[in-house]
Amino acid sequence: MGRHKKSVNRPVMPDAKYNSPVITKFVSRMMLDGKRETCTKIVYAAMDQLKEKSNQDPLEVFNKALDNVKPVVEVKSRRVGGATYQVPIDIRDSRREAL
Repeated sequence: MGRHKKSVNRPVMPDAKYNSPVITKFVSRMMLDGKRETCTKIVYAAMDQLKEKSNQDPLEVFNKALDNVKPVVEVKSRRVGGATYQVPIDIRDSRREAL
């Protein structure tokens, strides 16, 4: 029984251009030294290039790429008798994004 309060997950605000919280999370993770504006410009420029070259919706292509990169299972160590086994376990969606 912990003595500290549980941390509350704040909702992620969607970005201005694509109105997508996934883009906001990506920018936050890619950002270095607090340079959010620089990172946002880079992401938006990449999305514009993607739109010009592929003639598809860049947000759909971005989401498809993220789905391809997300892991489906992870291995956890389980001790059975004197041996330790790596057991594959499905990952919940929020953890898939974090990994």
